[in-house]
Amino acid sequence: MSTVISPGKPGKRTGTTPPAASPARPRRAGRRQQMLACVTLLAPFTALLVAVFLVPVGYAIGLSLFSEDHKGLGFGGGITVFTGLRSYLAVLDDPSFMSGFGAIALYCVIFVPVVVVSALALALLLDSGLVRLRRTAQMLLYLPHAVPGIIAALIWLYLYTPGLSPVIKLFAQADITIDFLGLHTVLPSIVNIALWSGLGYNMVIFYAALQALPREVLEAARIDGAGDVRTALQVKVPIIRASVVMVCMFSLIGALQLFTEPMLMNQATPMVNSRFTPNMYIYDAAFRRNNYGMAAAASVILLVVTCALSYAVTRWAGRRDRSAR
Repeated sequence: MSTVISPGKPGKRTGTTPPAASPARPRRAGRRQQMLACVTLLAPFTALLVAVFLVPVGYAIGLSLFSEDHKGLGFGGGITVFTGLRSYLAVLDDPSFMSGFGAIALYCVIFVPVVVVSALALALLLDSGLVRLRRTAQMLLYLPHAVPGIIAALIWLYLYTPGLSPVIKLFAQADITIDFLGLHTVLPSIVNIALWSGLGYNMVIFYAALQALPREVLEAARIDGAGDVRTALQVKVPIIRASVVMVCMFSLIGALQLFTEPMLMNQATPMVNSRFTPNMYIYDAAFRRNNYGMAAAASVILLVVTCALSYAVTRWAGRRDRSAR
């Protein structure tokens, strides 16, 4: 224990020490700086979230609870009345809305596994080094994603239309008759358009995740005698499981929002009606039937279904990760 000499009594030692400076003040200052940094970084995201998500969702919920009634022959301004959940019940009772979810479910069953497996296979192939000119291959695979969706749909609609399509003429020369816009082929045709547009984008995500893998792990697998296929399936894919789950979730969300491709095909084939998907149902209710309350109610239902499925995929992936550990 240190001793100090009292100034009043020279030479007399005391057993007390002066109190040390309290560390609470620097801690509080550090916490304030951390909070300020968090607020600064989160402010743009929060403002964007409120502006483009929370406010439109709140407006849609409010709009779904009201409807505009017209008296007499419908001339003059309408009267906005509170209807509660009547629009929701009308949407859920509409067979065309539920059949749209059936078409989307079948579309997801086909599209999501095909796009995820194909993009992952291409990324593994590029990462393995078996493909030469990898940068050129990446650019060519990503290029269709850079084409706007409506232009891509128009290109494929031209290739699907009988009498115009060179593909159909080529099949006809081989005595093969195929109708890309038929009852049983129109949905695979839509899947093909979406696959052509989204395959390169998802491949880039997987390839970036594979490039971040620790090379010592791959070298250890090769030393243990694992071949290229075994290394890809048992080493690389489990490590990038988070990227696979993310692509699955984004593909599912994009599939639920399917609109552009069937909307254009609606003009070319009777197999795609004006309410083929939930988004087309919403468009039809708002801009063809002028029933904004019903369109808003359908939008809220679609949002709830999308959030529920995204949450289910996230929870399933979390359980798989915990069980793997």
